[in-house]
Amino acid sequence: MVLDHLQNADRYVALHPMFAEAFRFLTEARLPELAPGRHDVDGDRLYAMVIRAQGTGCEDARLEAHRRYIDIQYSVDTTDVIGWRHAPTCGRMPIDEEKDVGFSDAEPNAWIAVAPGTFAVFFPEDAHAPMGGEGELHKVVMKVAVAP
Repeated sequence: MVLDHLQNADRYVALHPMFAEAFRFLTEARLPELAPGRHDVDGDRLYAMVIRAQGTGCEDARLEAHRRYIDIQYSVDTTDVIGWRHAPTCGRMPIDEEKDVGFSDAEPNAWIAVAPGTFAVFFPEDAHAPMGGEGELHKVVMKVAVAP
């Protein structure tokens, strides 16, 4: 897992061949103007999910993990609070292969505040509980294929 400011994104582009393009989208797109939903950058290899939705609060946020995608969760103008736990310690977490998501009833080991202008990267080994912030949240989740 990585947590940092978007201005420092260049530090992380070597971690994956699609990260440079993902961070370029977050930097150059007019994020406040994008409609909620999927926005393709490079088909299924890289796309953005724009989310405007009510946060659940930490008590109702649920751990999830993915196998085929890395999440770069970026807060546009609100703060999301996201739980984290090392996925192998979550116990049983069956993955829906079609949706590439599995859920766990385990509790997060840590909570992070992803403030406006910051991002968090969650790799397949990082179970995460997004949408733990309060009120309406506005974020962009870059979905980066593990194997581009």
